[in-house]
Amino acid sequence: MNTDLLYIMSAVYLGITVFLGYLGYRHTKSSKDYMIAGGNVHPVLMSLAYGSTFISTSAIVGFGGAAGVYGMSLLWLTVFNIFVGIFVAFVFFGVKTRQLAQELQVKTFPEFLGARFASPFIRKFSAAMICLTMPLYAAAVMIGGARYMEEALQMDYVTALTIFAVIVLAYVFFGGLRGVIYTDALQGIVMFIGMAALVIFTYSLLGGVTTAHLKLEALRNMVPQAMIAKGHMGFTAMPAFGSELWWFVISTLVLGVGIGVLAQPQLAVRFMTVSSAKGIYNGLGVGAVFILFMTGVAFTVGALSNVYFVEHGGKLALAATAAGGTAPNIDKIIPLFITLAMPEWLRYIFLFTLLSAAMSTLSGQFHIISTSISYDLNPKKGASDAQTLMLARIGTLLGFLLTLALALYLPAGIIAIATALFFGMCTAVFLPIYAAALYWPRITASGAMYSMITATVVYAGLVFFVHEKEAGIFGLCARLFGVNTLGVTPWTYIDPLVIALPVSAIVLIAASLLTQPAVEAAVAEEL
Repeated sequence: MNTDLLYIMSAVYLGITVFLGYLGYRHTKSSKDYMIAGGNVHPVLMSLAYGSTFISTSAIVGFGGAAGVYGMSLLWLTVFNIFVGIFVAFVFFGVKTRQLAQELQVKTFPEFLGARFASPFIRKFSAAMICLTMPLYAAAVMIGGARYMEEALQMDYVTALTIFAVIVLAYVFFGGLRGVIYTDALQGIVMFIGMAALVIFTYSLLGGVTTAHLKLEALRNMVPQAMIAKGHMGFTAMPAFGSELWWFVISTLVLGVGIGVLAQPQLAVRFMTVSSAKGIYNGLGVGAVFILFMTGVAFTVGALSNVYFVEHGGKLALAATAAGGTAPNIDKIIPLFITLAMPEWLRYIFLFTLLSAAMSTLSGQFHIISTSISYDLNPKKGASDAQTLMLARIGTLLGFLLTLALALYLPAGIIAIATALFFGMCTAVFLPIYAAALYWPRITASGAMYSMITATVVYAGLVFFVHEKEAGIFGLCARLFGVNTLGVTPWTYIDPLVIALPVSAIVLIAASLLTQPAVEAAVAEEL
C-alpha cells in the first residue's frame, strides 16, 4: 500500500471539504441560511447537491452488491431513477414545491405540509416520522462507507465506522445547508470522476463491452439451484415473471426506491433553495446525467464483478465474499471487487468517491433530522436565530448518535434492505399527501391525517409481521408468536409498499371527500 499517496490525497480532499464547510459556516447567519441555504443557490449547485444526496453508498455498495446477485435486472431502477427521480421530481414536484414554499414562507418539509393543511399535528407527525426513521437509512449509508474503508485500508470495521461518522458530523454540525450544498457539489464531481474511471477500467479488465457481457451471460449455468428455484434466470435477464426474486427486484428495489425518491424530505427541501422555477429546469440535464453515471455504473459493475471473481477464483461474487470462513455478505461485493481488481490509485479515488457519496447523503439526512427536532418539534414559539441554530446542532448530534448505534447493531447484508425500507415508508406516508398538496385543492387536513396514520400502521404492521425479510431481521413476530412471519405466500415476499401506498391514497381521497362538506360549511359560516 502506497501510504504516502493515500495521505496526500486524503489531506487534499479533507482540506477542501473543511474549507467548504467553513465557507458554509461563514455564510450561515440566520435560520433561513441553515435550513434552506438562503433560498438563492445556483441551479447547477442545487442539481449536484440533489444528485449526490440522492445517490449514496447504499446505491453504490448496497444496490451494486445486489446487482452482483440479481444481475442486470437492477438497471430498471436506473430507468426509474432518471425518469421519476429527476424528470418527474423536478418538473412536476420541484417547481410546484418551490412556488408553494415561497407563498407559505416555510423552511422545512414538515413545515411545508403543516402550513399547506393549516395543521400543527401534520407538521409534528411528519417531523417525528423523519426523526424516528431517517437514522435507519443513514445507518445503511454509513455502513456502506465503513465497509469499503474496512476492505480498502484493511481497517477494523468499528474503527472505520467511527472515523467516517465523525468527519461527516463535523461539517454538518457547523455549516448547515449552505455547508452541505457546497460540499455536496464537490463530492458530486468526485463521484462522477470515480464512477467514470471505474466503468472504463472494468470493461478494459474484462476484454471490452461485448466480451464482458457475453462472459456474464455464460455464467447462467453457475447460478445456485436455490436461486433458480426462486426465479433467477441468469445475470443478463430478468427473474422469472411473478417469482419470489421478480417481486423482490420489482416491488422492493425498483418501485420502492424508484418511486420513493419523490417523497424524500431531504430531497424535497433542495427545491426550496433556488430562487426561481427556471433554476429547477436549468438543473434538469445535470441531474439526469449524474444519476445515469452513478446508478448505471454501479449496477453494471456489480453484475460484471461475477465475471472477474469466476476468472480469478472460480466463484461467483457473493460466494467470493465468504473468504476465511466468514458468511457471504452482499455488502462486500463492490468493496472486494475494487480492492482486488483495480490499480492502487483507482482504489484511492474510489475510496473518496464512496466517502463523497456517503458524506453528501448523510449530511442531508443529519441536516433534516436536526431541523425537524429544533424547528418543527420545538414547542417554543418565536425562538431567536441563535436559539434555533443551537437546537439544530443538538439535533444533529442526537441523530448522529442514533445512526451510529444502528450501524453497529444492524446485521450484515442490510444496506439495500434498510434503504428500500425507509424509501417505502416515506412513499406510503408522504407521497399521497405531498402530491395532493400540490395538485388537489379539495384535500382536507383530516384526509391527510387519516392517510398518514393509516399508512404508518399498515406499513409497519406488514414489515414487522408479514414481509419475511424485515420480519426476520427485527424479530418482533418471532418473539410474540414464535414464527418469523404471519403471512402466506406471495405476501411474504411482495413488498409492503404494494399494499400500503394504495391504501394510503384511498384513505386520503375517501376521508377528504367525506370531510369536505364540513369544511365548506365552516367556510360558509365564517362568511
